[in-house]
This record gives sequence, structure tokens and C-alpha cells, in this order.
Amino acid sequence: MLKQRVITAVILLLLFLSALFMLPAPGWIALVIVIVMQGASEWTRLAKLSGRLDHAYWWLTLAVMGGIVWFDADHTLAQHANLHISVYAVSALLWLVIVPFWLWMGWQVRQALPMALVGWAVLIPTGLAMIDLRENSPWLLLGIMVLVWVADSAAYFTGRKFGKHKLAPSISPGKTWEGVIGALLGVSVCVLLAWGFSDYSRFLMFLPAILLASWCWVALAVIGDLFESAVKRQAGVKDSGALLPGHGGLLDRIDALTSTLPLAALALLLQRLA
Repeated sequence: MLKQRVITAVILLLLFLSALFMLPAPGWIALVIVIVMQGASEWTRLAKLSGRLDHAYWWLTLAVMGGIVWFDADHTLAQHANLHISVYAVSALLWLVIVPFWLWMGWQVRQALPMALVGWAVLIPTGLAMIDLRENSPWLLLGIMVLVWVADSAAYFTGRKFGKHKLAPSISPGKTWEGVIGALLGVSVCVLLAWGFSDYSRFLMFLPAILLASWCWVALAVIGDLFESAVKRQAGVKDSGALLPGHGGLLDRIDALTSTLPLAALALLLQRLA
């Protein structure tokens, strides 16, 4: 299983890097829409949307993403910035308020409409963030994603080796506090290495704040991971899909990105408008 996971991860990384740095802007946008649509297809399974609801949700998701892209192309930066801020604000509300309370209370939301809306709050901001962050700089998007990947990998291997204290046994029995500590250490090492080779390494007074921000990033990634696990447990499935050998579905791979990328894009957008 581990060998299959590694092979799939390497292939995905090579394909992703090629697309990130070589696709023109329209091609990248099209790819992001495909990713969102695959996520929507898997979400219908997790949310138990079947029959006409399944198809309607898929087409409505495509219409929303297409509508945002069309609006951006037909309006100025200042005009579409308000729309983007609104989308990211919904994501911030979801991940900073609703989901922590959801996990704490152990909610079981089985009604189609609430689950459909939550799916859009998860998927649409993530897709938009992938477009906005890449437009600013492919390296910026890659750097943010690398932090999440490092946290995920460090948590996985540390948890397997040292994990004893369960993080949320009723949601995801495999996740441990030792894994979280491993993620924090892994991200800290990544930040310190990047800082040491950057042009800002002499400004040591900023380093504690950056490390603290990276730890908050880990917390957000863990929340995204736990939330998808909670939704899968509610749906009674092990994986969101079977698209990726050894990894499950697309949502199984981007769960931590859905809770981090939109907030990064929101922070960048607010900083640009300030």
C-alpha cells in the first residue's frame, strides 16, 4: 500500500508541476474547473445526493465556477475583488467557526440542502484560490501547498512510528497527537530552511511570527482533514472515491488544501487592496 501511495504521489506531483508552470492561464483555469467538478462528483456521494439531485448539483457547481470565471473576464480587478472576498469570507466562516463547532458537537447533518451548501463552501473557494494564487505567482501557490504536504507527510510517518494518543478517535482513529507534533516540527523545519535561503534571513525579528503563522496553518490543515473524515464517517465510506490508487478520491488528497488555500488567497487579496 505504501509503495502504491508513493508511486501515485510522484506521478501526481510531476503532472501538477507541469501544469502549474507550463499551462497558459486559460488552460490552468480549465484544469481547476475539472478539479472542482471531480470534487463535486465525490461530494455528492458523501452527501448522499442521488438521482436528479446528483446531476443537478454537478451542473450547478459547473455553472457557479463558470459564472465566476466569466465575471472576472468581464470586469475590472476592483470589481471582481469584492466577489472574491465574499467567496473567501464564506470559506473563513466555515473553517474558523462552523467546522470546529461541528466537530466539537459531533453533528450528523444528513439533509440534502445543508450538505450541498457546505460542499460549495468547501469546493468553490478552493478552486478560486488555486486560480488567484497561481495568477499572483505559481511559486506562491506551490509554496503554500508544500507546507500542507509537508505537514501531512510528517504527521503520517510520525503517527505511524510514535502514535499512541488519539487526536479524535470518534472521527478518525488513525490520527494522533504525536502526528500533529510531527506535522508542527516538519513545517517548522521547512520554514526555517526556506527562511535561511531567502533574502529576508537577516530580519530575524519576523521569524517567530512566521513560525507561529505556519503552526496556525497546520491547525487549519488538521481541521480540514478531520472534517472530511467526519463527513466520510457519516456517509459510511472509507474514501471519497477511487480515482487515485492508494489514495482514494480527489477529496482525500485535497482535504487539507480546502481549509488553507482560500484563507491564504483572502489574506493576499486584502493585502493587495490595503
